[in-house]
Amino acid sequence: MQVDILLLLCLWMLGAAGRFARQSSQAFEIYKKSRREPSRVHITFSKRPWRTAAARKLTRGHRAKREAPRQEGETHKPGSPILKRSPDITKAPLTKSEQLLRIDDHDFTMRPGFGGPAIPVGVDVQVESLDTISEVDMDFTMTLYLRHYWKDERLAFPSTNNQSMTFDGRLVKKIWVPDMFFVHSKRSFIHDTTTDNVMLRVYPDGKVLYSLRVTVTAMCNMDLSRFPLDTQTCSLEIESYAYTDDDLMLYWKKGNDSLKTDDRISLSQFLIQKFHTTTKLAFYSSTGWYNRLYINFTLRRHIFFFLLQTYFPATLMVMLSWVSFWIDRRAVPARVPLGITTVLTMSTIITGVNASMPRVSYIKAVDIYLWVSFVFVFLSVLEYAAVNYLTTVQERKERKIRDRLPCTCGLAHPRQLIMGTSYSDVDVNTTGTYGVPENGEKQERILVHLALGDDRTTSRRKNSRSYVSMWIDTHAIDKYSRIIFPGAYILFNIIYWSIYS
Repeated sequence: MQVDILLLLCLWMLGAAGRFARQSSQAFEIYKKSRREPSRVHITFSKRPWRTAAARKLTRGHRAKREAPRQEGETHKPGSPILKRSPDITKAPLTKSEQLLRIDDHDFTMRPGFGGPAIPVGVDVQVESLDTISEVDMDFTMTLYLRHYWKDERLAFPSTNNQSMTFDGRLVKKIWVPDMFFVHSKRSFIHDTTTDNVMLRVYPDGKVLYSLRVTVTAMCNMDLSRFPLDTQTCSLEIESYAYTDDDLMLYWKKGNDSLKTDDRISLSQFLIQKFHTTTKLAFYSSTGWYNRLYINFTLRRHIFFFLLQTYFPATLMVMLSWVSFWIDRRAVPARVPLGITTVLTMSTIITGVNASMPRVSYIKAVDIYLWVSFVFVFLSVLEYAAVNYLTTVQERKERKIRDRLPCTCGLAHPRQLIMGTSYSDVDVNTTGTYGVPENGEKQERILVHLALGDDRTTSRRKNSRSYVSMWIDTHAIDKYSRIIFPGAYILFNIIYWSIYS
């Protein structure tokens, strides 16, 4: 009985082992088929616990064998199904630019060739625009492309086709670049739209091109003594901040050809005459000598705007003040407002011009013209004041003499009152003066002499001659002013424009 039980148990174990072997071979065949057609073949295992564990163990074994060559670098035998796949070269690790340039192998806080001669750094500039020039702030704004050229053997790399590599501003922070700055700069910035406008180009032999786009506002010491007939020369100065001429030698790469300008550059008030470059040494008592590069440009101001806004209005105001010389001296309400209006208008023009100019301590050319014009306008007002005063004095004296004379009422003509005994005492030339004036008009007042006695003839002759000496023709002042004022102003303009043109 016991023997039968043992035999049955052995048979059952053999059957179970056979089923397990068949299941394992089926699972391996399904796995191989899934490697060939992964999208259509799915592995299903029995829900029985012992079959699931066996399949998982078998799957883990095959997965380990498949991943072992990737981890250990082993090669598969020919005929393996895995070797039929082509390798994905896009996922292969590439050499980084930092590794190719060996940035981590060097200390780029030191300049190239540290301890040796000064490293030459060439510079060239392309001026993109000359934006504004302000006389009030004494500065100008310029946008330019600033390029540096030097050689750093630490950045040399092997290349079969001798092509350069170009980088953006991110690599600039990891290597050595010249520490340039703009002398006498008020404001400056590197454009950053859409990214920092910085370019770095490295050649296989270690030569480097470093370019950046900058807008800078710098000082320009202007001499406004000839404004607005002036010509200004401004300069943009470039210098190394830390390295003296013993460590860094700045120079223009191509001399005067290192400076390029856009042909479309134009200014509203200035005509750009020329651009040129110079190089000088700058000395600082605390640090030493530095190379300094200059971008010089000469500007000549357009005069037509100021002719329309300043010179023509001032000239018209002066000419308007001369109109009063043709107005009757007794028309006080006409001549006085005309003179005051021209004076106030000239004051407004002078104030407007000075408001747009810096407060300099010297006299400008436009100040000379405006103030001389103001003086002419002011003198025309004084001329009428003199004419009016002398007319009043004359009328007062004539009124006193008229009061001394007897009444001549009922006479046809005042000349009938002249007695024969006294007519010879009065000089003919003297009486002619009181008859018809020089301008041909009839005299307003006629001096009447009465012969009251022989003993008073001498005194009458003396009084009449004294009256003649006090007579002043006030019309003559206006007559002379009509010639003197325009002639003097024309002479002033000839001298002014011959000096400042």
